[in-house]
Amino acid sequence: MKKLIYLLFFVSCISFATTHSITDSFNNDPSVGDVLKINTPKSVSFKYIDFPKLNFIVKRGGIANYKSVYGELVIVKKVIDKNDDIHVVLERKDGKKFFGYLKQVTANYTESIKAGEIVKVKS
Repeated sequence: MKKLIYLLFFVSCISFATTHSITDSFNNDPSVGDVLKINTPKSVSFKYIDFPKLNFIVKRGGIANYKSVYGELVIVKKVIDKNDDIHVVLERKDGKKFFGYLKQVTANYTESIKAGEIVKVKS
């Protein structure tokens, strides 16, 4: 009986230790300076990244498509916690402006990660 209790205690300790290390290594909270990559959206436009509508891009002299931002690396400049959602302010890594006139855009971090619109890049 003692051996069974020791075995259960040992297994629970090992289980707790491995679970604790896994949650630490996959911390998904963004921080300022994180590098993200913008993926192609599953629909025609981005749902959780606040890019302007195509007609506003044309009025500002840009080309009416989002292909110029596909695969772009962006840096998190600010993290905002609204209710249960985490919003981030994104800026291009190369310093250029989005569509020639936007320096920064905002995005719902939690939803855009789930939707696959942005992906965290390992540094």
